[in-house]
Amino acid sequence: MAMAFLARNSIVACLALVILTVGCGLPSRGAAMGVPRPPPNLNFTIGVEGVVWCKTCRYAGYVRSKGASPLRNAAALLRCRRGHWALSVWAATDARGYFLAQTGRQAAPFRSGDCKVYVPRSPARGCRVAVKPGRMKGAPLRFRRFVTRPDGLQARYSAGTFTFAPQDPAKC
Repeated sequence: MAMAFLARNSIVACLALVILTVGCGLPSRGAAMGVPRPPPNLNFTIGVEGVVWCKTCRYAGYVRSKGASPLRNAAALLRCRRGHWALSVWAATDARGYFLAQTGRQAAPFRSGDCKVYVPRSPARGCRVAVKPGRMKGAPLRFRRFVTRPDGLQARYSAGTFTFAPQDPAKC
């Protein structure tokens, strides 16, 4: 008799839990911790930022703590390749050496591992030796955040810093 009572109460308790879970809208596996499940067709553009420096030369904007000057008008290339898909976007640095390369179209076929950023050469004649990363090595992308833009969502990555130096530090 006691076993029948326990079994009947266990079934009632389980049903109550199921009704409570479904009826009260507790989070499902896809929405754990209140984070909504992303749409299955999420598509976005890519933006990559970085800074280009000249080590040791004291050009405009020299930063003593870095021992470097920002390089204005350096060309940065975002290049992505995956299978037969390819994407190349150029950007130029501003007076602070900062660049932001942005894709003009959706970049769904690419993962961050498919992309690298290159700064092929320095615009400063006295500062032409690529130090970091080495010549034509390219820098990998590191995800930073999503940015809401008027034309949709953009995944913003960082390529870090690119450093050039003079062949002879005495001749900047």
